[in-house]
Amino acid sequence: MLIEINPESPDQRKIDEIAEILNKGGVIIYPTDTVYSFGCSLMHKRAIEKLAKLKGLKLKKANFSLICYDLSTLSEHTRYIDRPTYKILNKNLPGPFTFILPASSKIPKLFDSNKKTVGIRIPDSNIARAIVNTLGHPLVTTSLHSDDEILEYTTDPYQIQQNWENQVDAIIDGGFGKIEPSTVVDLSEGDVEIIRQGIGELLY
Repeated sequence: MLIEINPESPDQRKIDEIAEILNKGGVIIYPTDTVYSFGCSLMHKRAIEKLAKLKGLKLKKANFSLICYDLSTLSEHTRYIDRPTYKILNKNLPGPFTFILPASSKIPKLFDSNKKTVGIRIPDSNIARAIVNTLGHPLVTTSLHSDDEILEYTTDPYQIQQNWENQVDAIIDGGFGKIEPSTVVDLSEGDVEIIRQGIGELLY
């Protein structure tokens, strides 16, 4: 199912429809401020397992991130964040970054692992943030492309539909996506380490 949503002013009825799919354990493909991504509800373990399967990974090996609405929800999913770290987050979010932060005790249970960190995203995307706001909790997310290669079809919603419509519950058409991924920044040890330089230029 392809659902067209205006990226500038998302139709709340369509956002509600997407949230209902996610609340039933569905997996979607949706636009962010970088590339198109898979997403599912943080509250559905089976959906998270399906996400791993779509990426050809075992759940405990998957490095999924959480899409949050704003910084106020971070304390539920991360351990204590010191003031310098918070200032960096506040300067750069919403934006095209994935920040690796110390994980709360909830995270290992969700991913059947002993993960001590979690990737957090607050994209500068009206559609993504509207979905999370309506859901009332984060999306578990992973980019549509592999880490090694961004395939051309990931930018075009209609090509995405042709490739994935039988494997996911909904695809959101929010226009053409970008071909550069987010910048990944590790803040888990207190220092700033850029793991992958993507579209985001970090402000200190």
